[in-house]
Amino acid sequence: MNINEYQKLLEHKSHTNDNFPYNTYLCTIPLDFSCVPVHWHDEMELIVIKKGKGRVQVDLVDYMVYAGDVIVVLPGKLHAIEEVSGHSMEYENILFRMDFLFSSRDDLCFCDFFQPMIQGKLPIDCYLHASLPYYDEINRTITAIDSICADRPLGYQLAVKGYLFQFFFILTTNHEKKTPQNAEPKNLEKLKLIIRYIDEHYGEPITIASMAQLCYYSESHFMKFFKQQMKVSFIQYLNNYRLTMAARLLTTTSYSVLEIAAMVGLDNLSYFNRLFKKRYGVTPTQMR
Repeated sequence: MNINEYQKLLEHKSHTNDNFPYNTYLCTIPLDFSCVPVHWHDEMELIVIKKGKGRVQVDLVDYMVYAGDVIVVLPGKLHAIEEVSGHSMEYENILFRMDFLFSSRDDLCFCDFFQPMIQGKLPIDCYLHASLPYYDEINRTITAIDSICADRPLGYQLAVKGYLFQFFFILTTNHEKKTPQNAEPKNLEKLKLIIRYIDEHYGEPITIASMAQLCYYSESHFMKFFKQQMKVSFIQYLNNYRLTMAARLLTTTSYSVLEIAAMVGLDNLSYFNRLFKKRYGVTPTQMR
């Protein structure tokens, strides 16, 4: 997978093509990138862990994942991927548009299953692991899709759709009752507003006052809200996001360290270098 696929926090471009909107990417944390910051998109995403160990977050719920685990990310869900110190993680990213599985908005499968699923009215398990009684069925389905996509015989698209219907059938009939409670929808929407703003303006000065005004909160309430939801302060989150973008620029462009520091909104070079080494354990020049 190209590192620039995750250049934007909110992914504006489609991962898929219009004729057959289903794609897979093989990714490695931290080889390809140190983390995938919190983001969301309109495609369905399956994160299939192939090797190692890492951390995946969906709607602010953290999951420690290992080889064989699968994370199901419905359209519009906030999610992030992070490395665990001292470990690498190889995973398959499967992205597809849900609408290629139904013929119209009046389609029974859309009305009775897919729409309620996306809206959270039809619960499914997000974290699929080997201790689930139906895990082997899920694993066989994903393996079958990967196998036929590797060979791509005539009509393989028919098989992919068939296996995906089987995948969702297994999920809807085997939901575990004890599912972690996600954040309140109104809080998630507010976070999306904040994240979108950071995505579009991280290279510019951003203050607590301006973010509080964006959310129609007082400064103190904004700081409390963000810390409660994200488990880090806003300034720490903003700096980490800027450093993530800086790391990508260092490894994918020829801009100087000074230019990159300015591009990500950290104009003070000594401060940028200090933050960068604290987070990554190396200087910007050493990372390059």
